Amino acid sequence: MFTGIITDVGAVRAIRKAGDTRFEIATAYDLSTVDIGASIACNGCCLTVVEKGGDWFAIEASAETLSKTTLEDWKDGTRINLERALKIGDELGGHIVSGHVDGVGEIVSITPEGDSKRFRIRVPAGLARYIAPKGSVAVDGTSLTVNEVEGEVFGVNIIPHTQAVTTWGAMREGQRVNIEIDMLARYVARLTENKPT
Repeated sequence: MFTGIITDVGAVRAIRKAGDTRFEIATAYDLSTVDIGASIACNGCCLTVVEKGGDWFAIEASAETLSKTTLEDWKDGTRINLERALKIGDELGGHIVSGHVDGVGEIVSITPEGDSKRFRIRVPAGLARYIAPKGSVAVDGTSLTVNEVEGEVFGVNIIPHTQAVTTWGAMREGQRVNIEIDMLARYVARLTENKPT
């Protein structure tokens, strides 16, 4: 489990395609405190550490993961939002995030709004019903509050701090992003669709 509060921005340093695709990711984390088998959210995808060095760790992604996320877009040098798994007693500053990406969205516009930027993001039709104004959503692993929803497009404001400490400062229109809907919204929708009439 994660909170959607990004704690490092890593970068892809090597990619090897075999049966699965192996990514090596450079990080500022103290890797002496990261075990092999630990989970790290990489742009919102919960992935398992399979090897590590002094300033990097490796993960492997299956064809299924590549097909359902933006990992297939990664290249050498791609910057990635990172978050280590939540420990009991940690501050829950964002919202409960599982690291299971529900789909891929697209940034359709970026507009300055005061010191912040307003991002409008289009999601697949099947996910739009789970996104509500003032609700939570994780985009590329970042816990965000939804401002408005218009059909399959929702808006979020990204403050200067978030732009500076995550990949949001370099995002562009047309970029694909990983979307994880709020876990509570998923279960409420499931309960209401199975409600007896």
